[in-house]
Order: sequence, then structure tokens, then C-alpha cells
Amino acid sequence: MKTTVASLEGSRQNLFINGAFTAPRSGQYIDSFDPTTGRPWYQFAEAGAEDVGAAVDAARSAFANPAWRRMTQTDRGRLVRRLAELVLDNADALALIETRDNGKLLKEMRAQMRAMPDSYTYFAGMADKLLGDTIPVNKLDMLNFNVREPIGVVGMITPWNSPLMLLTGTLAPCLALGNTVVVKPSEHATASTLALAELIMEAGFPAGVVNVVTGTGAVAGDALTRHPGIAKFVFTGSTGTGRCIAANAAQNLIPCSMELGGKSPHVVFGDVDIEHAVNGVVSGVFAAAGQTCVAGSRCFVEASVYELFIEALVERTRRVRVGLPMLEDTDIGPLALSAQLTKVEGYVASGVRQGARIAAGGKRPQADELAGGWYFEPTVMTRAENGMEFMQEELFGPIVGVIPFSSEDEMIRLANDTRYGLASGIWTRDINRALRFARDVEAGTVWINTYRASSFMSANGGFKESGYGRRGGFDAMEEFSRLKNVVIDYSGAMQDPFVIRLR
Repeated sequence: MKTTVASLEGSRQNLFINGAFTAPRSGQYIDSFDPTTGRPWYQFAEAGAEDVGAAVDAARSAFANPAWRRMTQTDRGRLVRRLAELVLDNADALALIETRDNGKLLKEMRAQMRAMPDSYTYFAGMADKLLGDTIPVNKLDMLNFNVREPIGVVGMITPWNSPLMLLTGTLAPCLALGNTVVVKPSEHATASTLALAELIMEAGFPAGVVNVVTGTGAVAGDALTRHPGIAKFVFTGSTGTGRCIAANAAQNLIPCSMELGGKSPHVVFGDVDIEHAVNGVVSGVFAAAGQTCVAGSRCFVEASVYELFIEALVERTRRVRVGLPMLEDTDIGPLALSAQLTKVEGYVASGVRQGARIAAGGKRPQADELAGGWYFEPTVMTRAENGMEFMQEELFGPIVGVIPFSSEDEMIRLANDTRYGLASGIWTRDINRALRFARDVEAGTVWINTYRASSFMSANGGFKESGYGRRGGFDAMEEFSRLKNVVIDYSGAMQDPFVIRLR
């Protein structure tokens, strides 16, 4: 892989279409900003509708190309495994690029990039293990069976918080199945996806199997979601944008798979070790500076231990180190974009206006070395009520609101009192209580005595306004394939259709 942080500095990055890096037809480029300084550090191509159309055409041609279409499942799996090897070989370089582009901690990105190849390897192994089935019929001499096949060109819009990890969850099964792909990464973090395109070429995938169009959501994203050549669309991001994408795709009857917003409840009962529960809550909401869809930003604590829990949570929060993401002792880096910092400040101010109290954090850090960057302190809000704006809206920042509860019924009512249903967590030693929570909570994922413990082997996705469709596990192979029914009459004779024979 030629792309490095050093080579990106001050560069112009082009589109990746049909196996080659190509300048945009408009000749226009957009600045990408370093979250640690607030200053631009490279430029990426601004794709227009024509560029998007060329990428979709390349993907459609690749899908029909015998070099890809007629490749055996085993050989496709071998290619995906080769990509896994290349990602692992370049994991540290990819980690540096993502850290510079979106401000995530370098130590976190290294771990993420080194783990990511396992997902490609997992789905590579599934490439030749997707089985059909036979179906009994009430006629003799008739064979009725189902087969699964690739669906065609899959369009993807990926977010800025974990571009490659979230792309991998859909790209790996798509490639293993034999689909082709057009990716539009977020305009706030494009570099790592373009670097991955280099590795896809190096792995030996035919030209056009994977294409990357960069640019704004309003232009490139809109053109991609409206294109009739797309067979399925995948989106990870906000619920509002998801609605727009679904509306565009519906005009061409294109199905979608969407992981949208979250406002996840994190529940703590009094029978647990308070220190362990605090660590779980801190990890669940402050990790990645709160920029995760599953952030447990609504914390409900049993009234009997509420004051003790708040004291421990505030003390632990004040020890969280906000700093430069490249440093090993940093716990929280900057937010990924300036607009997100402004939004987070606005939600804290809104909470205070509505009666909540800032128990820790609540402002930008004052350290000189962080000046100019988009940093925000980890924040604990008490005296919160579930109906407050900051308790109902997805914040995508390091803020948690804490509310006491007195009974399981009250807790479940509060936990489900949101339009979202992505994830949830509970801390208790009572397994019966934990299983009741898992049964009654409206969330696609339930964590018990842990949080943010994810696996590419498990299907995940949301309920309600958190989206639909599943990623991970065998479900992803079904999500990105289509079912075809085949019926064979092997009697050797076709009966006269106008002669009715009674049995």
C-alpha cells in the first residue's frame, strides 16, 4: 500500500473507478480537516452524478464479467482471504490514517485494524458453504429447490466514526457472495477507504468489483441512492439521513439495509460491584468520545445505590484523560468534526436549561496543546429526566445522563421510552432479572454485565428508528444474496394444460 499519512499530507486524492484512480469530471476537490488542529491536511475528489454513474456502470460490467461472475466460490473465498492478509500487513498504516482523519485513538485503531482481517477470513470461509434446500411438493416426478445467488451491485454509504470497520461488515460478505460494490465514504473521513482500494487491487480482484466515489452526501450520495443500477443499498448513519436514502431508493424499488441512530439504555442494579458497573458505563459511553451508535448515553440506576454510583462515576470520569489521539496515555481524543462539537455543546446547554445538572465535565478542555482541536470533556449529567432533549436525541459525544429508578417495571418503561432500539445493557447478579430485561427491552442487542462486546460472528441491527436489516454472522450472507426457486418436472412428458384430471 503506497498511501501513508506522510503521502496524504497536502495531497489530492482521486476517485477509484474500474480499478484505477481517476480525477473527478468537475476537477473539484474538498478539504479534509484534522480534528486535532481544525486545519485541512489533504483534499479528496468531489464526485458528481456522472462520476457516480461511471462507478455504477463499472460495477455492473464487473458483475457480468466472467472473470468474476464465473469464478468459483472457493476462488472468491481465496481472494477475500488474500485481502485479509493485506489488511493485516498494513494494519498499522491504516490505523494511522484513520486516527489522523477522524481523531480516534491510535491504540484503539491499531487494535481494530489488527482484528478486522478476522472478519474477512470468516466470510471468506462462508463463500463455498452457502447452501440451498429442497422443498417437498404434492406432485410426483417434480423437483423443487431453492438456491442463493449474488444480488448485483450493492451501494454503500459509510460513516466517519469507524469507516473501515463498518465497511468491512458489509463488504466482506458482499465479496464472498460475488456481488460488486460502489462505496461512498463520509466526506469527513475518506482516506482509509481509498487506501483499502489499493489493497483490493493488490489482492487481485477484477477491475470494477469495488469502486469508491468520494464527495458530499448532497451530491454524490444522492446520485448513488437514486441510481437504478443499484440492486441493494446499505447505509450507516443518522435516522434523518436514512429516511432520505430510503425514499430515494424506493423510487427504484431498491431494498435497503440500515443501521441508524441509537439512544441506548444502560441499567445498573444495586446487587453489583459498583466499580465494575462504573467501568462498564464509562466504557459504554465515553469510548471513542461517545461517537458510537451503541453509546449507552441513558443510564438508569437503582435508587438504593444511586448516590453511591454517582459519586463513583463522577470520580472515575474526572480521571479520564482527554488528549492527543496519538499518545498512548490518552483516553479520549477529539470529536471528528467541528459541527459535532457545536452540537454536543448545544445539547449540554439544553439539558441545563431543562433542569439537569453538570456533575462532571461539560465544557471544552483548556490545555494549550488541545487548542484549535475539537475536544470536549467527558460529561456526567444528573437530575436528568427521560423526556429532556439530551436524553432523547442521539448525541454522538461523551455525555451520559443518569436517572434513578425504583422497580423493574419502571426501569423497563424508561428504557423503552425512546424512538430508538439499537442496543442496551444491564448490570446485575440476578440472572432471572437479566433474562427478563433481555426479553422486555426493545433493542437489537442486549449486553449483560458487559457493554460494546461485538463480534462479526453475531447478527446485529436495530429495532424501531434504529433501522432494519442485519449484519454479521450467517445472516449477512442471506442479507446480501437473493433466493431463487427452481422447479423441474422430470416425468419426461408435459400434460395437456386444458385437460383436467381428477385424483
